[in-house]
Amino acid sequence: MLLRNVLWEDSPAHILIKGNLISKVSRTPIDVPPEEEVIDCTGKAVIPGFVNAHTHAAMIMLRGINEDLTLYQWLEKVWASEAKMDGEFIYWGTKAACLEMIKSGTTTFNDQYWFPSHARKAAVEMGLRPAVSFIFLDSQDPKMAAMQRIACQKLYERSLDWGTKSLFTISIHSVYTVTEENILWAADFARDRGLKIHMHLAETAQEVEDCRRTHKGLSPTEYFDALGIFGPDVIAAHCLFLQDHDVQILGDHKVSCVHNINSNLKLASGYQFRFNELVEAGANVCLGTDGAASSNTVDMLEHMKNSAMVQKAWRRDPAALPLGQLLASATENGAKALGLNSGVIREGALADLSLIDITGTAFISPAPTLANLVYAAHSDVITDVMSGGRWIMKNRIVPNEEEIVTEARKVLKQITE
Repeated sequence: MLLRNVLWEDSPAHILIKGNLISKVSRTPIDVPPEEEVIDCTGKAVIPGFVNAHTHAAMIMLRGINEDLTLYQWLEKVWASEAKMDGEFIYWGTKAACLEMIKSGTTTFNDQYWFPSHARKAAVEMGLRPAVSFIFLDSQDPKMAAMQRIACQKLYERSLDWGTKSLFTISIHSVYTVTEENILWAADFARDRGLKIHMHLAETAQEVEDCRRTHKGLSPTEYFDALGIFGPDVIAAHCLFLQDHDVQILGDHKVSCVHNINSNLKLASGYQFRFNELVEAGANVCLGTDGAASSNTVDMLEHMKNSAMVQKAWRRDPAALPLGQLLASATENGAKALGLNSGVIREGALADLSLIDITGTAFISPAPTLANLVYAAHSDVITDVMSGGRWIMKNRIVPNEEEIVTEARKVLKQITE
């Protein structure tokens, strides 16, 4: 497949796709045999597919029903709803989230939610590349902790038959919901098998205060560091309440730190994410939407804009989080966190990309395309999305949209009746 006359980094280009990879990127025309598919992309720009580095996909079903609450108040209500969910609920909820992610240009997402086999099946059927995890959340109960270890082993064994279109990871929910024994066991289990470790870290001031009180004055970051948990295989969401020493720990261990601006703002957890300091320390900084129950959207473009605007505001520096760094945090940095050769328009990379309609008013000015995309346009300018060389949205149409919405509404009765 050849994408001809597409605007790439503000200059016309031609992109050849072979199988699931980008085979060639050229500023000069590429010749292909007559039988090959050629798509004229005049009036369109190309960007890499977004990588949502931290979300709870099926939480889209809880969107808007627990508003105006603090994190801990919100969690209590969410956990009550989650107790009523089953695999079918997660399957259709994940499909609904995938529909919204595809419509807004996401091709890969790092999920942390219940019934991961059902979530994975839903995402793969939609053409997305999911990373799904077994979640260690034992509420500090030793019996539950032991049961979770057994369940984790069983799910891992089943995951060996999943193939290459998805990733299996291990989640340590947080410092306050998992026993120390399980934290250590989960990390060892993951590393013995080369799996990524996904966690929430330093999301609220209360989490930090409680951890210091419980663990001899250590912050959550210091506590996990003392246990030997951190490494480049760790993906830590939020990372909002960090002292200089915490930042240095995360940087020294090359941890992937995920900024979740909408969720943090909406739950009033905080907003001064130390983006620059983490990057300078050596951390890999990514963007994620968190679940739509707290952020209300899984639209990465919206989160990109909000992340940049808030960084500029609290730092009082309009140069904070420039466009190139912003795009990288939403694409290639997330791919790096998951160990994927994706998130870039480059020969040999996975063919994960989106086409942007640049004929509308948002793109009239001679400004860089990315500037207008982030700060002026909305995700409805994304017309076509490709994941692994396969179109999963063409001309804003995703297969089976009506069925997904209908079935998602049906299973909602589990938590509303």
